[in-house]
Amino acid sequence: MQRIILYLLRQKNKLEIKMSAQFLLPIASFAIILALTGCASPSNSPITDSYGPQPNLPEPKSSLLPTVNIAPAKGWPAGTMPTPAAGLKVQAFAGELEHPRWLYVLPNGDVLVAETDAPFKPDDGKGLKGKIAKLVMKRAGSSHPSANRISLLRDSNGDGIADQKTVFLQNLNSPFGMALVGNMLYVANTDALMRFAYQEDATQITASGTKVLDLLGGTLNHHWTKNVIANPAGTKLYITVGSNSNVAENGFDQEVGRALIMEFDIASGKARPFATGLRNPNGMDWQPQSGALWTVVNERDELGNDLVPDYMTSVQDGAFYGWPYSYYGQHVDTRVKPQNPELVARAIKPDYALGNHTASLGLAFYAAELIPQYRGGALIGQHGSWNRKPHSGYKVIFVPFQNGQPSGKPQDVLTGFLSDKGDAFGRPVGVAVDFSGAILVADDVGDMIWRVSPVGATTYETPMNKAP
Repeated sequence: MQRIILYLLRQKNKLEIKMSAQFLLPIASFAIILALTGCASPSNSPITDSYGPQPNLPEPKSSLLPTVNIAPAKGWPAGTMPTPAAGLKVQAFAGELEHPRWLYVLPNGDVLVAETDAPFKPDDGKGLKGKIAKLVMKRAGSSHPSANRISLLRDSNGDGIADQKTVFLQNLNSPFGMALVGNMLYVANTDALMRFAYQEDATQITASGTKVLDLLGGTLNHHWTKNVIANPAGTKLYITVGSNSNVAENGFDQEVGRALIMEFDIASGKARPFATGLRNPNGMDWQPQSGALWTVVNERDELGNDLVPDYMTSVQDGAFYGWPYSYYGQHVDTRVKPQNPELVARAIKPDYALGNHTASLGLAFYAAELIPQYRGGALIGQHGSWNRKPHSGYKVIFVPFQNGQPSGKPQDVLTGFLSDKGDAFGRPVGVAVDFSGAILVADDVGDMIWRVSPVGATTYETPMNKAP
């Protein structure tokens, strides 16, 4: 593989005499991607080995450049949709969206969807590796100019299909997480936590919001998504901030205030680190049996097909979870310089691994009645790998819980996002539970919101309608 890369780079240097670097680099980078894709060795372990409380953690494998195995983003062919688990059905709740990433269900049953993509970040893509990463993201379906809006979807007759769609908020900055506290809607832009006055049943907010907290953005801003969740009492907010690198290769000065969950006190306006050492936390929710805060974390890359598993874990106040110095407890990442044995010694092992490179982003605990077999457990949206052979993720899974802890193997809820040829029809991200108890899934490649419900379910009641 290295020989092929070196040959391509030599050819690139020869051609630079005749062609501009601006034109050449994408071509050379794409050629390298193709070479890496063809040379990547497949995993020696089944993906199931990287799930559960005791995942298999083989010896790390490093290479000049990471494995690249992209599932090209194609979208859904006419008449096709994902495949639900036995006893469930799936339907399109809404379509024709622009890169829908995150969902939030309002008390009246309306569904908010963040149509969003990465902001402009010129420093996150420098060098050959950065250029390749940009091409990878484009091929994987994440290179759109961000719509920078939140849309409202309303199912006015309870048939499981949104019949009204309005632009709820616009002119945002790569928005992601949303949380309603009283009559205030909090929105996590990539660089700031915003607050907007909300009126019940409103279909649009036109008033300017108020910035309540700066969030780290900037020209690097590697992990740009910021999520927010309120505690049950409505007194505090918890905000995720991802790292600015894979393993601090951009310098520790770029990681100050990152790779953590922040606690924000609404009354005082003060914020503090709540839990640290979390490379890229995304989804958060309150476990219904224990009342504990849980999160899913997108872990580090470039240690081979079989490292490092993404995970979900309960979040303890003041806890450190290892990044960048170690993974899954005290497994030291030797790439990080300087090391920090003191921090490694107190790194907390995550509760449950979610598979190598699955990009587990969405998290919602199921506390409704419509699908009783899921009650108390976790629904997880796995966006899917770009650097593992074979692919992993690309589905929604369920992890059962008992007494507040994971208690079994993961179960497929929604699959079929990949074609037999390895193309991506869709990629699931955020998951939510609607007013009826059905499961909603944001699909940012298919530009759809999918709704999963029991086969026999028909219409349902919300505060907006009374079903017959």
